[in-house]
Amino acid sequence: MQPYSPAPDLLRDRVILITGAGDGIGRCLARACATYGATVVLLGRTIKKLEAVYDEIEQAGHPQPALYPLNLEGASPKDYSDLAAAIDSNFGRLDGLVHNAGWVGALTPLANYDLEMWFRVMQTNLNAPFMMTHELLGLLNRANDASVIFTTDAVADAGKAYYGAYAVAKGGVQVMAKMLAEEVEANTHIRVNTIDPGPVRTNLRIRTYPGMEPEVWPLPDSIIDTYLYLLGPDSREVRGQLLHAQH
Repeated sequence: MQPYSPAPDLLRDRVILITGAGDGIGRCLARACATYGATVVLLGRTIKKLEAVYDEIEQAGHPQPALYPLNLEGASPKDYSDLAAAIDSNFGRLDGLVHNAGWVGALTPLANYDLEMWFRVMQTNLNAPFMMTHELLGLLNRANDASVIFTTDAVADAGKAYYGAYAVAKGGVQVMAKMLAEEVEANTHIRVNTIDPGPVRTNLRIRTYPGMEPEVWPLPDSIIDTYLYLLGPDSREVRGQLLHAQH
C-alpha cells in the first residue's frame, strides 16, 4: 500500500464497530476514527479500558462513542444477536466493522497442545469474527458504503511452528474474508478486506516475544492510516484484498 493521507472528514457520520477497542491497535484506531468524524462502538472485554478510550474521545470533542462490553471467548450466538439488536436500536445501520481483537493463547508444539486451550483460541480468533459478522451483515447492508476488515498475521502464511491454534485461526480468517468478499460483491454495498498489521508494539506482541525490547517495534499509531483507508470511501473498489499495514 502506498502512503495515504486521510481527508479531515473521511469518516463523518459513519458508525464503526471495533473489537478489542480498549488497548493497542484497537484503542488507537478508535481514537483515529472518532477524530475523522465517526461514531465508534467500542467493543472489548475490559470495561475499565473501554471507559478510558470513551473518555479520551469525549474529552477531545469528537462524536460521542458507544460502549459494548463483550468477552469474545465466551460469547454465544445470542450475544451476537443482542449486539445486532442494540446497534439497530441506536443507529439503524453499521458502516464499518473491524475485527481487531486477538489472543495467541500458548506457543507450544501441536503434539503437546492443550485441547481446551485450542478451543478457546479458535473461539476468540475465528469463531467470534464469523458469528459477529454473520449477525451484523443485515445492518452493514443498510449502509451505502460499508467496510468489513479482518485482521490476520504472517504466522498463518508461514505455518510457523509452535503458533498452534492462533496461526490456524488466522489462516481460517484469511479464507473466510476472501469467501465473504466474493459472496457480497455482486449484490451489496459491503466490501471485505484483510489487514496484516505486521510487528507492532502491543501487549499481545510483547507477551509473545518476551526476550525482545519493545522499543524495536513501531507504535500502533504508525499503521492506522491503512485501516482508515479501508474504512473510508477512497477504497470503494478494493475488495477481497490482503493489505500489509503501511508504517
